Amino acid sequence: MSSVLVIGYDPQAIPGVDAEGLRAALDKELARFGEHGIEAAMALVVFGESAEPTLVASLTERAWDVVVVGAGIRKTEQLLPLFEQIVNLIHRHAPQAAIAFNSTGGDSVEAAARRL
Repeated sequence: MSSVLVIGYDPQAIPGVDAEGLRAALDKELARFGEHGIEAAMALVVFGESAEPTLVASLTERAWDVVVVGAGIRKTEQLLPLFEQIVNLIHRHAPQAAIAFNSTGGDSVEAAARRL
């Protein structure tokens, strides 16, 4: 069975956002992976010192087939340093994994499928 790790920005850390609603949508998307016969997990990070240990733990948990980096991290100019850190940590700690990018939290399955 294929495995996918989805990396996203923690909704709790986004001011003015319905964090519960966004988390529910992310969990729904995670469930869609199972419907497609894909094992998936999610790593939610925030910009700061805790990002690297969180990512390294998630990336080394298993040999992922694909790592999807969320659009919220990639498309937010202020998070460019975090995006760079994520790509380099994937390269270092999950070199066997393909890297995919979603355009919203609701198309992570499709993003991963392009690389499976």
